[in-house]
Amino acid sequence: MTKKSIILTGGGTAGHVSLNQAIIPALIDQGYDVHYIGSKDGIEKELIGSAFPEIPYHEIASGKLRRYFSVKNFTDPFRVMAGIGQAFTIIKKVKPTIIFSKGGFVSVPVVMAAKLANVPVVVHESDVTPGLANKLSLPFASHIFTVFKETMQHLPSDKATCTGSIIRQQLFTGERERGLQLCGFDNSKKVLLVMGGSLGSVVLNNALRENLQALLEKFQIVHLCGKGNVDPAIQQPGYCQFEYVTDELPDLLYAADLIVSRAGSNSIFEFLALQKPMLLIPLSAAKSRGDQILNANLFKKKGFAHVLEEEALTKESFLIALERLVKEEADIVDRMLDVEAPKTPAEMVTLITQYEN
Repeated sequence: MTKKSIILTGGGTAGHVSLNQAIIPALIDQGYDVHYIGSKDGIEKELIGSAFPEIPYHEIASGKLRRYFSVKNFTDPFRVMAGIGQAFTIIKKVKPTIIFSKGGFVSVPVVMAAKLANVPVVVHESDVTPGLANKLSLPFASHIFTVFKETMQHLPSDKATCTGSIIRQQLFTGERERGLQLCGFDNSKKVLLVMGGSLGSVVLNNALRENLQALLEKFQIVHLCGKGNVDPAIQQPGYCQFEYVTDELPDLLYAADLIVSRAGSNSIFEFLALQKPMLLIPLSAAKSRGDQILNANLFKKKGFAHVLEEEALTKESFLIALERLVKEEADIVDRMLDVEAPKTPAEMVTLITQYEN
């Protein structure tokens, strides 16, 4: 019997890949031949290739969707057109029954090519408001799933469903002791995990390092600082820095008592699932479309997080915000315990594949 095929797409940041990573094992378990379409140099190539080397990875051209003036805004439409043609050729060869798009600029030509090839597309939106790539993809999609209920007001009701969060099962395999051993820590102090997303954050890195001596009096600190941002000059007991982690992340999350982070949707829902109180410092509106600000404020409203706006971040405000988080740690955890359990990847696969040809 011939296997059904499915194509996944999404990239540009780890947030546009993580759900795809989560559902791939479930798709394989259900007998699907899984293919991935991404860009040549995007983070998706590294993440999918390292975790699933057996899955065919197809490269296409794609343009970046910018909200600011750039000369590349005049040339990138031609790259998108080339990407549509390349994606169309791949789709006709693979013959998928459905395509699942997690968003990011590389997904747009894939979704458009799918429409030309008459293959149904399901899109997923993690943030409170749809990103530009998903806005462009929506007219070509059969359905769109959202994480936040609040997102539904921005979408046509006849082709949108809120599923809540979907958490990869690997996340729940972490062990606190393994995480402590990985960093050379013990149980003498609370563990603070600071992370700035898949690409790191100079703002968060600086805020932490400026306060390092004061923080080490109260915490052991795990610092995920981004590629090229490890400072070899800082070698102190109780402080452990990594550029980026994959397999080790569940153990480090289990070891953490408190988390300081940007406010990407996938990450904050993972912290919520593990009942980790968080201080969120979202990307400012000047650096983004404001999606992280909306995500962070919604979590603050629900009592799951404290928020410190990037514009208000100083050496002093960072310490004060952490002190407040520590004081409310128990109350935040109590509220998190009442949250509905996230969907499993297998449940998400069932929702996606109901739209296949």
